[in-house]
Amino acid sequence: MSDTILVTDHGNWLEITLNRPERLNSFTPEMHLALRAALTRAADEAKRAVLLTGAGRGFCAGQDLGDRDPRKMDGPPDLGETVRSYWAPLVRQIRALDMPVICAVNGVAAGAGSSVALACDMVLAAESAKFIQSFSKVGLIPDTGGSWHLTQFLGRARAMGLALTAEPLPAVKAADWGLIWKALPDDTLMEEARKLAAQFSEGPTFGYARTKEAITAAATNTLDAHLDFEAELMKACGEHPDYAEGVASFLDKRAPKFTGER
Repeated sequence: MSDTILVTDHGNWLEITLNRPERLNSFTPEMHLALRAALTRAADEAKRAVLLTGAGRGFCAGQDLGDRDPRKMDGPPDLGETVRSYWAPLVRQIRALDMPVICAVNGVAAGAGSSVALACDMVLAAESAKFIQSFSKVGLIPDTGGSWHLTQFLGRARAMGLALTAEPLPAVKAADWGLIWKALPDDTLMEEARKLAAQFSEGPTFGYARTKEAITAAATNTLDAHLDFEAELMKACGEHPDYAEGVASFLDKRAPKFTGER
């Protein structure tokens, strides 16, 4: 595997680190393929949680623009093809995983780096971290699902303001606004993120996956349709061994032993 991505196997869960700290972990095609391979490994090995973070002083600065200088190109780049071939498949892969995906934003998350973080299920950030929709500075739109996630999570006014002004959004304010789960002291971020990943890796994996389905579907379902969808998901959960174990452990006043069975 490329050294642009580091993977640490914690048994039931994987810790994946973006590893181009000298470039603030900005993405190249090689890094895209390496990250997608790591996520595929998590799925193939039936891991029960994934933790994504960055090496060095930042989480991710988005696309590496080192090879995008228009003055050195024969013509304009096809950025739509870049999105279709790299960024969109990455977001879809993250969202399709049937285990919780945690993102620990250890520093600046800019451009598509911010969008990748927001594609994860839960985002924890260091209090010193910032989220920057830097696209407008170079005449672009928030891609990699950025315009969708910002609008879904924050509403039109805040999404538009962040996208048009490219003003940095401090992690504490991002948490206050509901964009991320928590802002934590810098020196406790990774400890808390790993603790959460370990917790999920011992939990009811099947129920977590159905919860992800329900919350994702809520963005487009009507209430009436969603009530029916919830009933379908609850039927599946009730028939799964995790439910029986959860109830039995509650009645027995003991810790549950979930197997991670899909």
